[in-house]
Amino acid sequence: MLIGIPREPQTLVAATPDTVGKLIKLGYDVAVQTGAGDQANHPDSQYEAAGARIVGDDVWSSADIITTLDTPTAAQLAAMAPQATLISRLAPGRNDDLVQDLASKNLTAMAMDTVPRISRAQAMDVLSSQANVGGYRAVIEAANAFGRLFTGQVTAAGKVPPATVYVIGTGVAGLAAIGTANSMGAVVKATDLRPETAEQVESMGAEFVAIPTAAEKSDDGYAKEMTQDQAAAAAKLYAEQAALADIVITTANIPGRKSPVLLTAENVAAMKPGSVIVDMAAANGGNCELTVPGEVTTTDNGVTIIGYTDLAGRLPAQSSQLYGQNIVNLFKLLTPGKDGVPVLNMDDEIIRGITVTQASTTGGAADILWPPPPVKVSAAPAPAPAAAAAPVAEEEPKGSGLWWKVLAGLLGVALVLASPLSVTTNYMILMLAIVVGFYVITAVTHSLHTPLMSETNAISGIILVGAVLQVGSSNVAIAVLAFIAIVIASINIFGGFAVTRRMLAMFQGGN
Repeated sequence: MLIGIPREPQTLVAATPDTVGKLIKLGYDVAVQTGAGDQANHPDSQYEAAGARIVGDDVWSSADIITTLDTPTAAQLAAMAPQATLISRLAPGRNDDLVQDLASKNLTAMAMDTVPRISRAQAMDVLSSQANVGGYRAVIEAANAFGRLFTGQVTAAGKVPPATVYVIGTGVAGLAAIGTANSMGAVVKATDLRPETAEQVESMGAEFVAIPTAAEKSDDGYAKEMTQDQAAAAAKLYAEQAALADIVITTANIPGRKSPVLLTAENVAAMKPGSVIVDMAAANGGNCELTVPGEVTTTDNGVTIIGYTDLAGRLPAQSSQLYGQNIVNLFKLLTPGKDGVPVLNMDDEIIRGITVTQASTTGGAADILWPPPPVKVSAAPAPAPAAAAAPVAEEEPKGSGLWWKVLAGLLGVALVLASPLSVTTNYMILMLAIVVGFYVITAVTHSLHTPLMSETNAISGIILVGAVLQVGSSNVAIAVLAFIAIVIASINIFGGFAVTRRMLAMFQGGN
């Protein structure tokens, strides 16, 4: 089947030369409208080199499948052949008329902005991939409008304090903004309705400012709607922190709904002159009462409000690559046979969740499948009934595990008693080391276990030295054990430092 990549009215394109090559490997033919990738720095020659055909405006009528960034115009939809497939960001929850129009034209429509929030679907989540780029760009735009240093400095001419950045919402966009602002030297604070995100915020070097009465997370992965008391507490906190901050970045944007107002005109009036607000929800109404979508405005008290709706589009090459890879990942799911023929398996919760309309093969209107059945975020299997576990328990005689432990304990005692008095002291030291080591390691947060163990494996050097001293023993058993100890200790030492080196490379931008 033929996949069409049309030219977009924005800087992004739905496929790059790299992702076109991947689609072709799945068995599809690809046609790219001339000039489609120009603004993302992908000329037609690169698409041709990847195996695509360069076509004109007839891409709409000739393609079996059309992939775009956003909803096509009425004329473009009218040009599509009946039973063709449209894959795009459609926002079906806010566009009832569009859903009816797609059905009347007998088109299969799949909304990339409705991918369920489950682990298996993360590779297709365009909202997350674009929000990640948008969060980074939001800080860059804020720094440009702020006009001052983010990082603090102490110079001969005096001291320059660091900028304070306050991020409201710690989803993908919020975390990207936190990481960018922190790397630029700012003091970063963040708030989210979900208190469980505090650990993520703190792990990125920011301070989590909790709402006294935080909302609970719903089954779809977003925060539940707050009660009046929760909303009042949150509004008070937002106002207090915004007044203290130099830069405020708001990211509260729930698909299918109007963005909630988090900062009122009164809150903005209380902010310092020269402060900056970047409203990442501007395209959906905005989180700030004074936001003008698509524009930069300055209030009477000197607060700059950035309402850009195309933050990801301001980094077109990377954003297009990420969106194109999301499309490729979807086609991998749709094309299990890698034969260029998509299969709409409605038993798959991802495919069912993004399918808005399904074309009728007998003519007439397409079936409207929106809204889809709810999908729960947690995919953990239900605990097995107690009765099902009974046969497994009966396979091993009761108490057998206990007897093994008792036997091991008796052997240990016998070993101590049979050893010389000087060696017995060493056994006591070993036991104390095991107990102390257990409590030290378990007291360390899980996120630090890998670097901790990577470094502490170097302690194996002590074992290595002792084994080298004993490897030449006249006792064969001692020599063999010493050789084995040398091998194992060496693996621990070199492996531990290799893991540490790899982790440091990750933080330094390595692979």
